[in-house]
Amino acid sequence: MVFNPDFSSTLSLLFAAAVLAQWLLRAWLASRQVRHVAGHRAQVPEAFAQRISLAAHQKAADYTLAKARVALIDMTLGAVVLLAWTLLGGLDALNQQLLEWMGAGLWQQLALLASFALISGLVELPLSLYQTFVLEQRFGFNQMTLRLWLADAAKSTAMGAAIGLPIAALILWLMGSAGDLWWLWAWAVWTGFNLLLMWIFPTFIAPLFNKFDPLEDGPLKERVSALMQRCGFTAKGLFVMDGSRRSAHANAYFTGFGHSKRVVFFDTLLKQLDADEVEAVLAHELGHFKHRHILKRMLLMFAASLAGFALLGWLSQQLWFYLGLGVRPGLDLALGHSGIGAGNEAVALLLFLLAVPVFSFFVTPLFSALSRRDEFEADAYAMQQASGAHLASALLKLYEDNASTLTPDPWYVGFHYSHPPALARLARMPSPT
Repeated sequence: MVFNPDFSSTLSLLFAAAVLAQWLLRAWLASRQVRHVAGHRAQVPEAFAQRISLAAHQKAADYTLAKARVALIDMTLGAVVLLAWTLLGGLDALNQQLLEWMGAGLWQQLALLASFALISGLVELPLSLYQTFVLEQRFGFNQMTLRLWLADAAKSTAMGAAIGLPIAALILWLMGSAGDLWWLWAWAVWTGFNLLLMWIFPTFIAPLFNKFDPLEDGPLKERVSALMQRCGFTAKGLFVMDGSRRSAHANAYFTGFGHSKRVVFFDTLLKQLDADEVEAVLAHELGHFKHRHILKRMLLMFAASLAGFALLGWLSQQLWFYLGLGVRPGLDLALGHSGIGAGNEAVALLLFLLAVPVFSFFVTPLFSALSRRDEFEADAYAMQQASGAHLASALLKLYEDNASTLTPDPWYVGFHYSHPPALARLARMPSPT
């Protein structure tokens, strides 16, 4: 391996420019969203005037503006922290300190991953608390107590350590011991782990955080079961989740894999919608199943992760990759020896996870557009299997109850929205009942 110092300086400049460009683009989009929403705050759009009150419309505008301001702080803090970890030497300092305390080896690398996660979580903590207990509280959405928040944090940390550290240890071991094709073996492990997680999540993990009760027998269950039978969908059960313990926002979703699939309704959803509307919402979710959107997204995720592991396999052997992102690699790599080198596996993994999102951010509009296309397809399927008017009515209620703005900026939508905006979506449906 021949090292050219120009590569590292070029990467440093390219990375810094990408971080700045990302921040400027996100800030510009956010400013457009703020101006557009604020500019339409005084009047309900004509298409919604008969169903949405001015007070509800203005609440949604104020909620959107408040979230945008917090998002600006979040993105600025994120950019500063990212540069601190990389070009300003934070990750290198943490790694060198742990090497001094523990020496090189797998335990030191696991300590580096755990320390990085802990420090990152602590940095993000104040803003997370503000979003939950100030912003969401102000608009009437937060139902969580501090005690419940602390319990969730403790469970999440314990679960992350119990599940994350063993899989991290295995991947780090493969990086150092499985030869030039370690990345292929690591990808296979990662893929298997994700499939296993999808299978065990609804039965073993989700119940640690929420209570899931079977949907009670009655007209709603009969209609939902008949709909699923018409659509050829089988599930292990229909459940109601106590989402109201944490938030007033409503939702419904499928979870699980294979025979462990479940249909889950938030209790808030069942309170807000009538039986016709619940059936229409479920028909939309079944549309994703019918069009294999979930399977396609899984395959896309696995293909992207394969490319990512292959790229990491190459970058982890390049000295300029480490130096260009502010880290001194282990001696073996610096001397050009084969293999990743002493203690570089965790460093390479963290640098990759820090750097790749900066560059992949610029293809966000493509994936947002694909997601919106899927939503339109699911809506069309729902209107074939249930009432389109009831689907429109349900969506309007959810837009109102969740304080979703009806007047987003088109450029912001194109970049960030995974679901079509209300006007575009409802234009394809019959008038609400």
